[in-house]
Formats: sequence, structure tokens, C-alpha cells
Amino acid sequence: MADKKIDPIRPTDDDARALARSLIAEARFAALAVTDPETGAPMVTRIALVPGLDGLPLSLISTLSSHTQALAASSACSLLIGEPGPKGDPLTHPRLTLQARAEAADKTALKAHYLSLYPKAQLYYDFGDFQLTKFMPTSALLNGGFGKAFKLVPGDIVA
Repeated sequence: MADKKIDPIRPTDDDARALARSLIAEARFAALAVTDPETGAPMVTRIALVPGLDGLPLSLISTLSSHTQALAASSACSLLIGEPGPKGDPLTHPRLTLQARAEAADKTALKAHYLSLYPKAQLYYDFGDFQLTKFMPTSALLNGGFGKAFKLVPGDIVA
């Protein structure tokens, strides 16, 4: 008799949706993965992050950075949101891998909102080389802790 594989992905429920949304709402930084247009290799960097008024992630990033140049070549990217807690195994803490498309957001209209959540950005928010970027989800993987894996669609992430 052949071994039957067990699917580790649970059916997405309201608790998983709420956890994914709370990870975005509480995040103030994330790891951003892009594809280097020169080499085709993956490239990861840490970015500041806040939830937008619609709950989608926003980041203020410099157009001089290599990751912004990569996003200009291809808007496809991924964010890792969620950090280990101060105790225990880091792999038992919730995290969200958000696959997304990056697009420009209205920097002027969202200034007060962004700075209310990330006040340190006041120092450079108005610099000409900084743009506000919104991450539009295409899919996501939520690891809610040991044995709690879920696949999410964009509608699961936006209330």
C-alpha cells in the first residue's frame, strides 16, 4: 500500500484571515524580495512598512535603491511580514509571505497617515528621491505557528 501524503495546508478560515490582517496592521518593517534585473537572481532587503488606509502594506522607499530599480523592471515581489517573539523557537511565531505587485501610491495624500504610524520617516518623507509604494497582493502563505499553514487569496487579506 502506498503512503498517503498529508496536506499541511489547512482550509482558510476567519481566524487565518484575521491573523494575516493583524500581521500587516502591526508591522513596521518587513523583508522585501525582488528579482535583480541584471543577474536574474533573488535579492532581499529590509524595508519600513505600515498598513495603508485600506489595510494593504505601504512603504516609503528611495528610488536610488537597488530594490526600487528592480521593482521598476518588474513589479512582482514578495514580502515576509512578522517577527519572532522574544522567547521560544522563531519558527513557532506567525508570519505571512505575501506575493504582490508593487505600485506607486499617492505620497502627498497619504503623508499624515504614514507619518502617524512611522513618525521617524518625518526626517526624509519629503525628499525627492523617496516614493510611496503600495503592495497589491496576488497570493499569500500564512504560517500561523507550528502546524497552522494556510494559502490565502487577495480577498482574504483585504477586509
